[in-house]
Amino acid sequence: MLVLGRWIQARYVRSVKDEESAELLRCFRKVMDALCWLVSGHVQLAELVLRQEHFLQLLMTDDVESSTAVMSLLQAILRANSAVLHQIPEETLHPILDELIYKLSATSNPVTGRSATQSLLLMVENNPQIVRMVGTRYKGLRSLLSKKWTGKGFGRELSRLLDVLYSSSYQQEEMQRLHRAACIIQALWRGFRIRKRMRKLPGAVTSLQRSFRAKRHEESKQQQRLREEEDLRECLKLRRLRAMREFREKQLALLEIVHAGQMDKHIRDTQETAALMVQRHWRGYRDRKSFMLQKQALRQYKAAVTIQRAALRFLKMRRRIRESLSPWKKHKDLKDEERSRLQQKVDSHLQLHPAQQMSLEQSQELHGKVQERLGHLLLSRKQQQRSEHRREALLAQINTDISMLMGAPSLRDAAEKDMDFFTSRSVPVALKAKQCHSTMLKRSRWPWWKKLSDDFVEEENASLGDLPDLEHGIIFIAGSKQP
Repeated sequence: MLVLGRWIQARYVRSVKDEESAELLRCFRKVMDALCWLVSGHVQLAELVLRQEHFLQLLMTDDVESSTAVMSLLQAILRANSAVLHQIPEETLHPILDELIYKLSATSNPVTGRSATQSLLLMVENNPQIVRMVGTRYKGLRSLLSKKWTGKGFGRELSRLLDVLYSSSYQQEEMQRLHRAACIIQALWRGFRIRKRMRKLPGAVTSLQRSFRAKRHEESKQQQRLREEEDLRECLKLRRLRAMREFREKQLALLEIVHAGQMDKHIRDTQETAALMVQRHWRGYRDRKSFMLQKQALRQYKAAVTIQRAALRFLKMRRRIRESLSPWKKHKDLKDEERSRLQQKVDSHLQLHPAQQMSLEQSQELHGKVQERLGHLLLSRKQQQRSEHRREALLAQINTDISMLMGAPSLRDAAEKDMDFFTSRSVPVALKAKQCHSTMLKRSRWPWWKKLSDDFVEEENASLGDLPDLEHGIIFIAGSKQP
């Protein structure tokens, strides 16, 4: 369809007759409308349309009608697929932008200017990168639009485009200003650092020279000391060799003086002396080795002795503190004189207060009396324990009965199972319960003025013949609740 549109556009530009031009223009617009309808239905075709060279050729024309139709197609593509500008490369966008900017700058037709302005506005609104691209490539565009196209009938679109371009240019100017400020700050900082370093350079050189000279002087002193030590060792070695040589020469001189018959004795004495020296050195080496082996054990033994001494001292101190705080004081051992004096006091007391002598019969009689009294005491103690137990059981039973009577329900609320709780097999208890029951019944029938008295009237003439059979249990009712 782009090829068809290109062919129709070429025929339209070359046509001379008005009827033919109008017919070709109508066909061209119909092709553009069909292409718009196709792209709006299939948005994936928008990228392919913009990438085609035929589209750029259709746009690059000076005819107002055909260029307006092509820019309308561009606007329809951008409205159908706003993300298409992110998908096509910059090499494809640059020619389209160049052609739109050329139309805005070269022509003065309001229709072409309006279409170009709308197309450019859609492009910069859908892709912010195009705003930076336009601000970078076309620096005088904002002033051109404001001077040339103001008051041409499309002020709203123009003002929106100018606002977008102004914001982008302002951001670029702000970024450039910040960049220049950063460059100035970096230059000043680097200059300050270099000047500071240059000011410190003489002192650093002096310090470096001083440290280098000190190090070189120290190295020279170290080398001098090493040379002196080496010379001293060589001197000592020479002295030792000289002394050994003199000693050997002296021995040879002495051997020349010794008689030939005493040579064996002299050699034997020399060998014994050498053997003694070897033995002394060997024993010293052996003892030192054994001492090094026993040194660790000896150290452990000394440590154990020290710990034991400290522990014994601590225990002795604690024992002394405990004895000082204890209320019981240990008596000192008596001496012989004190022991004899105390024994004399005991003997004199026994003489003044002699013990009473008893016969065997008296002792047996006294023993019998004691046993009899002890038996009576044990019997009475058992009886007291039984009575005490009986008293405690009776008190417990009375407390239980009282608690049951206090919590007894009224006759209206009583059930058959409650009868077992108030059943007693004791005749006195049953008699007392019957008397209380009859008294309460009579009292309930009294008039109101008679009930004002606080005296509690009891029936004393209860006959034993009226008692029920006690073998099957007796029911007694007590309390203040009305039946």
